[in-house]
Amino acid sequence: MNKIAVIRIRGKTGIRKDISDTLKILHLFNKYHCIIVDNKPSYVGMIKKVKDYITWGEINKESLKLLLEKRGRLPCKKHLTKEYLEKTTKKDFDKFSEDMLNSKTSFNEIEGLKPFFRLKPPEGGFERKGIKKPFSIGGALGYRKENINQLIKKMI
Repeated sequence: MNKIAVIRIRGKTGIRKDISDTLKILHLFNKYHCIIVDNKPSYVGMIKKVKDYITWGEINKESLKLLLEKRGRLPCKKHLTKEYLEKTTKKDFDKFSEDMLNSKTSFNEIEGLKPFFRLKPPEGGFERKGIKKPFSIGGALGYRKENINQLIKKMI
């Protein structure tokens, strides 16, 4: 089962309540927040509902490892460290990322890890057509397939 990375691209202004509630359920509170979810029909339905505010695609092991190393957060504004990960899961970043993608483990195994990652705006900006157009015609929104990994690297 593949994992999907979902990144919120657009802000909070002018959103209908049902879409706002779905974004809250997905833990996408602000712009440039990222979550990793299973490729299940329940998540796919929520993603389709909020498609005008997010971009998504299949994440690979390298991108997941980068997210955990650089943007994994614990309570009290602490970073997720290699020592803390090994203490709580007995795995390093590589092994945990691989097991996570193969659905052998979950983020719940790391005690206190926040369920979302805060990213920066992408270096070099988005594509030419802006953030209100779909990715298929050069915009920032919508389904990106494997290109989500390039965007994550630009935003870390």
